[in-house]
Amino acid sequence: MMAVNSGLKVMSVYRPLVCLFRHGTAARAWRTLTTWSPVGAAFNARVHRRLDIFHQNVGLFGVPELSCVEGFEVVQDRALQETQQLVEEACRCPPGVQTVEIFDKLSDSLCRVADMADFIKVAHPDPSYREAAERTCINIGTMVERLNTNVDLCKSLKDLLDNEEIFSKLDPETRRVAELFLFDFEISGIHLDKKKRKEAVNLNVKLLDLSNQFLMSCHMPNRIEKRALPEHIHQHFTKDGNYIQIGGLNADAPDDLVREVAYKVFLYPNENVMHILEELLSCRDKLARLVGYESYAHRALKGTMAKSPEAVMSFLQQITDKLSDRTEKDFEMMREMKTKLNPRNPELMPWDHPYFSGVIRAERFNIEPSLYSPYFSLGACMEGLNGLFTQLYGVSLLAEQPSVGEVWSEDVRKLAVVHETEGLLGYIYCDFFYRPDKPHQDCHFTIRGGRQLEDGQYQLPIVVLMLNLPHPTRSAPTLLSPGMMENLFHEMGHAMHSMLGRTRYQHVTGTRCVTDFAEVPSILMEYFATDYRVISQFARHYQTGQPLPQSMVARLCESKKVCGAADTQLQVFYAIMDQVYHGKPQNRSTTDIMIDMQKKYYGLPYVTNTAWQLRFSHLVGYGAKYYSYLMSRAVASMVWKQCFYKDPLNRETGERYRREMLAHGGGKEPMLMVEGMLQKRPSIEDFVNALVSDLDPDFETFIMDSEG
Repeated sequence: MMAVNSGLKVMSVYRPLVCLFRHGTAARAWRTLTTWSPVGAAFNARVHRRLDIFHQNVGLFGVPELSCVEGFEVVQDRALQETQQLVEEACRCPPGVQTVEIFDKLSDSLCRVADMADFIKVAHPDPSYREAAERTCINIGTMVERLNTNVDLCKSLKDLLDNEEIFSKLDPETRRVAELFLFDFEISGIHLDKKKRKEAVNLNVKLLDLSNQFLMSCHMPNRIEKRALPEHIHQHFTKDGNYIQIGGLNADAPDDLVREVAYKVFLYPNENVMHILEELLSCRDKLARLVGYESYAHRALKGTMAKSPEAVMSFLQQITDKLSDRTEKDFEMMREMKTKLNPRNPELMPWDHPYFSGVIRAERFNIEPSLYSPYFSLGACMEGLNGLFTQLYGVSLLAEQPSVGEVWSEDVRKLAVVHETEGLLGYIYCDFFYRPDKPHQDCHFTIRGGRQLEDGQYQLPIVVLMLNLPHPTRSAPTLLSPGMMENLFHEMGHAMHSMLGRTRYQHVTGTRCVTDFAEVPSILMEYFATDYRVISQFARHYQTGQPLPQSMVARLCESKKVCGAADTQLQVFYAIMDQVYHGKPQNRSTTDIMIDMQKKYYGLPYVTNTAWQLRFSHLVGYGAKYYSYLMSRAVASMVWKQCFYKDPLNRETGERYRREMLAHGGGKEPMLMVEGMLQKRPSIEDFVNALVSDLDPDFETFIMDSEG
């Protein structure tokens, strides 16, 4: 029935965040040397919120009940009561558009609670809030499983789809949403007999538990006795009594031994986690076969751009074939660099790839993040985004002062997204600064989806963007490395997908679309983030106001192509391993499969007694869909080159992009959206060529450097 995530009025009064700098010398220096717009100033100033005892606590995201932790139970119980009423209404309703509207209202009622709780359980600094949110997620999830196997509820929807006369008269979006709801029923086994339906429910419950267990284990550190490691490398890791804790790959460490130790210890196999993963894959396969699919991959890929596992494997194999020579040249470059820096140990190993590709980039193009970050203050980058959205879509980002109790941390900023004629489009909460309790990955969360309301107004979407940026200091605002700046643009691409969509139904709002299309708007933003015509509008030194030189931007763009074939092939290896894991069951361990795929599709040797797959957290959220990053990048590349490259700030092109791709969310078949934008239906070969051509060098850069 549903999957829990995973008419406008112009506001008459906005409360822009007035940024009053402290009277310190550094603060005055920023102000005199650089003039910031309101949104730039809002993000370049420290937040100093005073204790407000005169205003009532409005609750998280303006939900009054969430002014205290007990409120979770209140909003949860209200949603569950509303659900019961809507189920009864749906079962009584004659077939028609009202059927789909009731189903969407039902989905919205549960998602508004579940999505918010899903965010709070990982982001709120107060453990009591996290625990209450976790309980809410479990209770709502239980209700969703019950609904997905409710035969009477499914029948009310099936009666509509089976009535050709009525169904054919519905608009395309309504028909698609009805089909998506039915698909949710079918993959839960609604068509099975009572015994098998119960088995499907039990498998779903077990999968939820296994997924949580595997996710938690992916980030747990491994321990090794201190005496097992040379003393001079202890300082690179966390000490725990007589043990050393290793919680990552230390991929950027210049010392070869540090990288090697981190790789071997962090990836050392854990038998319990191995069992969890193999049980997870087995349960997925059983469930897929139970509900009528050849494999879990066939089930997961239904409705996607790729359509089938066979098409995905063809896509990945073609990339491998096209890049084989370039990939080998990249590895040879890395070997030469390692030999140059460490002649006694020249063999290239998996722990060397990220480090030496970075060293080569830095040496060849002089790409030192500290040279760029003074030009990328957070305020400047936000100004850049604001200017880009204004020129492309007629949209402005306005900083607002959150009300008492509305946000979970005092450094969270709130943005109102406003269109020049349509008015307020929605809200973006920006949780940008590092906190020890935050998830370490940059990500976005949909808190509330947009949908058409019965009174003619539109339910405004609410999203959260979460980054891990450094805090401002007394002498400087938050300064971003080029990678951080691109991540900011990427995540804002997701946010604008939600803001600019105007779907009738929340079930398909914004990023609620198929996985291999969902990353297109965010990856497309990365192309804007590396185009000088865009960067030149905002990148200026926070102290002097000087613009970032064009030659530095050109070098930055070209540096990404260095070892790009090897980097892409690594992603191909991950994607193929994901497909094989979710294909037909094989009578061998996940480690044996990984060793085989690594030999065929990567090129660097397997390291004995390591199990990289046990750290591959994407197997949970992107099971059988990890290829989506590559396919989305291919589509974004084609849209950029064909539509935006000539003039990245063209309003007409921006409006067409919104109309053809962003506006529909998941309410339109993804390939139709791509076809509408490109004016042709791309083939797998077109996707492959787009990815490969992105790695071709731009000889103008070398000319520019030689002239400089």
